[in-house]
Amino acid sequence: MTYQEALEKIHSLNKFGSRPGLDRVKRLLSDMGNPQDSTKFIHVAGTNGKGSVCAILSSVLKSAGYKTGLFISPFITDFSERIQINSAPIPHTDLAKLTKYVFSFVEKLNKEDIIITEFEFVTALCFEYFKREKVDLAVLETGLGGLLDCTNVINENLCSVITSISLDHTDILGETLEEIAEQKCGIIKDNCPVISSEQNENAARVIKNSAIRHNSPLLFSTDIKLTPTKESIDGTTLDFNGTTLELSLIGEHQVQNARTALSALAVLTKDANIKISKQAIKEGFKNAVNPARFEVLSKEPLIILDGAHNSDGMLAFSKAVKKYTPNKRRVLLMGMLSDKDSLTSCKYIEGLFDKVFTVPVSNPRSRSSEDIAAIVKNYIENVEVCQTPLEGLEKAKNEDAALFICGSLYLAGELRPYILKK
Repeated sequence: MTYQEALEKIHSLNKFGSRPGLDRVKRLLSDMGNPQDSTKFIHVAGTNGKGSVCAILSSVLKSAGYKTGLFISPFITDFSERIQINSAPIPHTDLAKLTKYVFSFVEKLNKEDIIITEFEFVTALCFEYFKREKVDLAVLETGLGGLLDCTNVINENLCSVITSISLDHTDILGETLEEIAEQKCGIIKDNCPVISSEQNENAARVIKNSAIRHNSPLLFSTDIKLTPTKESIDGTTLDFNGTTLELSLIGEHQVQNARTALSALAVLTKDANIKISKQAIKEGFKNAVNPARFEVLSKEPLIILDGAHNSDGMLAFSKAVKKYTPNKRRVLLMGMLSDKDSLTSCKYIEGLFDKVFTVPVSNPRSRSSEDIAAIVKNYIENVEVCQTPLEGLEKAKNEDAALFICGSLYLAGELRPYILKK
C-alpha cells in the first residue's frame, strides 16, 4: 500500500462523520491488543490554545531527552503531521504499513455492523505507532470535547490539561459554557493532577468541581509567574523566575499558553518524576513551532497566517494585528466554515483592515464567500468576493499592503504550502 492509497483508505471513513462515543474505538483497540496501554500520556483538551500548549510541551520534553510522541488535529500541510515523534511526522511508509494493519481489524468489525470513523481510525493508528516505536511519553490532543472524544480511551495519564474554554461546536458539546466545560473535564481522571488555563468564572467553577469529584489536585496557570520582557513580530521573550525564555509563537494569548505549559511541566516534575532541566525548558520554548498561529510566512511583503476560526480566536488575532502591525495598511483574506459563529467572530476585525477578500474553504462545511462578505460588510466597507482561495490570494497580494489570512485551519492548510513555495 502506498502513502496515497493509505490516505484514500483513511478518508473513505470520513463519510461516517464525527460520532461521539467510545464503544466503537474501545472495541477496535481491544481487538488490536490495547496498544494505548503501552504509553504514558499528557492529555490536553480545551477550545483555544490546545495546539500551542501541545507544541511547547512536546518540544520541552524532547529537549529533556525523552522520546516524545505528539498527536494533534487537524494537520496543516501534510496528513502525517497529526502523528509525530520528536517533532518528526510519521514517515509515509510507516503510515501506509500501519493503515493496512489497522484496516484489517476495521474490516472484521464492519461485518458486525460496527463502523469506525476516520478520527477513531487515526487515533488507533497513533496508539499502535507509539507502542511500536516505544515512546517514553506522548502529548495527546483531544479532537472534539473530551468526555466522549475517542482519545479518552486511555485509562490513566500523567496529567490532564485544559486550555481556554469558549463557545464552539455548540451543536455537539452544549450551548452554554458550563456544558462545554463539563465535556472538556471528561479527560480528568481519579487522583490525577489537573492543569487549567485562565478561565471564565463559570468554566473555572465546573473545572474545580470536577477535580474535587475525582480527588485530583488542580493548578491554575495563573499561579505561574511569567512576565513578557520583549514582544515583537519575531517572537516573545519571557522572564520565568529569573530565567529568560524565548518563544517564537506570537501574541499575548501565547503568554497564557506558555503559562499553561509551564504549569504542566511543574506538575510532571513534581508528581510524575519527569526530569526537566532549565536548559531543556529554554531549548524547548525556543524550538516550539505551531504553524498557522499568527505565523509570519514572509516579511517582505508581510504575510501572516492565522487559523483563528471562532470568536475567542478572532479576538486574540485582532489584538495581535493591532499590537504588531501599527500604522500599516492591511488587507485580509478570509474564509470560514458554516458551523462557526461568523457573526460574532467578524465583529473583532472592525476597522482593522482597508479591504477584505472573502473566499470559500475547501471543505464540505464551507460557508460561501458571498455569505461571509455579507457578514463582513457590517464591519468593513470594502469587501470583494472571490471564488477560490488562490484567486483571493493573488488579488490580495496586489494591494501593496500587509496581508493577513484567517478564518479556518483548512484555509491555512491550503494556502500555506503555496505561499511558502512562492
